[in-house]
Amino acid sequence: MSLDDVLARIDHDLPAATDRLLELLRIPSISTDPAFKADCDRAADWLVADLKSMGVDAEKRATPGHPMVVGHVGEGKPHLLFYGHYDVQPVDPLNLWDRDPFDPAIEDTDKGRVIRGRGAADDKGQLMTIIEALRAWKEVKGDWPCRITFFLEGEEESGSPSLVPFMEENAEELKADVAMICDTGLFESKTPAIVTMLRGLLGEELTVTAPSKDLHSGMYGGIAMNPIRALSKVIASLHDDEGRITIPGFYDGVPDLPEDLEAQWQGLAFDHAAFLGDVGLSKPAGEQDRTPLEMIWSRPTCEVNGIWGGYTGDGFKTVLPSEAHAKISFRLVGTQDPLAIRENFRKMVTEMLPEDCTVEFSGHGASQASGAEIDHPMFEPARKALSDEWQVPAAYIGCGGSIPIAGHFQKILGTEPMLVGFGKDDDQIHSPNEKYDMESFHKGIRSWARILDALT
Repeated sequence: MSLDDVLARIDHDLPAATDRLLELLRIPSISTDPAFKADCDRAADWLVADLKSMGVDAEKRATPGHPMVVGHVGEGKPHLLFYGHYDVQPVDPLNLWDRDPFDPAIEDTDKGRVIRGRGAADDKGQLMTIIEALRAWKEVKGDWPCRITFFLEGEEESGSPSLVPFMEENAEELKADVAMICDTGLFESKTPAIVTMLRGLLGEELTVTAPSKDLHSGMYGGIAMNPIRALSKVIASLHDDEGRITIPGFYDGVPDLPEDLEAQWQGLAFDHAAFLGDVGLSKPAGEQDRTPLEMIWSRPTCEVNGIWGGYTGDGFKTVLPSEAHAKISFRLVGTQDPLAIRENFRKMVTEMLPEDCTVEFSGHGASQASGAEIDHPMFEPARKALSDEWQVPAAYIGCGGSIPIAGHFQKILGTEPMLVGFGKDDDQIHSPNEKYDMESFHKGIRSWARILDALT
């Protein structure tokens, strides 16, 4: 039996595959809310049963939080690990949904048919593309393409607190040649892509204190230091006029973009004017000597996510506040060291403050960037397979966000991650009315079948 036979089976079985996905979507596996703990367990049980129905040796593994689903099947080289997550985001605000988020349905829209429901794109629809591709492969060929491990977690949307300990405790079992992660999307909703750059993330919260209590601005204004004034000066100094970040040593470990990757990105013809125009903006605000795609994918950032202090209620109160607060995040690239950046940032802030100000810091996570080695022998065959399915040259792209699991595969298991996904920009993940295009689901399944054929 040939690849064409597998693809034909996928086409024929699409209605049944869709029904299975809708069944999984009906389980409200919200990992952040303890009220849905039993539902997370139920989703794990559903996946175990589905994998077992295909002949996979699968089981639910307990963790201090929600369970992992681990399954093994097949033999021989290569050893491929498939990762996904079965938990979903909360659905609030519920009144903005057009239908019950856990009563999924197929809807016809002006852009085509979509699967509507919480988790449709993030990540149940995506992980099921992998499972359905392997189901069709086994049914047509009667055997598995190679040694395969399934690794599905239930805490991704709540920070994956059990993930690293579980991976460390089961490292020998989980090690593979490549870890396939289906939790990303198409470039501009039309170009298939393999994400090879993921930015790291560092979060800092600071409180600047000056007077010991709030003061009357008529009595103390002018003579007393205002902490908002001091904090504003610090924030204004974090970028120069060209958009570069001014923290000492901040760019240590930031690599230049390789020429071949730069050329490929330029070939994507990214319309930054439309990208910014969609949110009411017009001019790229990052480092002015970098292209818009570099700003999003391969350059580090420093952003103020929140700032507050003093009186912010209705009306007016002439108060000189005791405290001012800010939350600041950094997206990191290359080999930037988040702990070194944290230390340098705190030192810079402390040294900038006037004599009567003190500052307290609170850290909110610190993870390094991760990147895939595109000269790995499996990457080009996978890229060609994607190109063949979508009839568009697939691209190696970056991702402005952070997907820590990719780095964990590298550091804990020594396994190269390959991020392939089929989400679209308008899928509304984490928002009301989340959807996943039927095209993404169907061609996603076919894409994995082509990748399996190319790698084995």
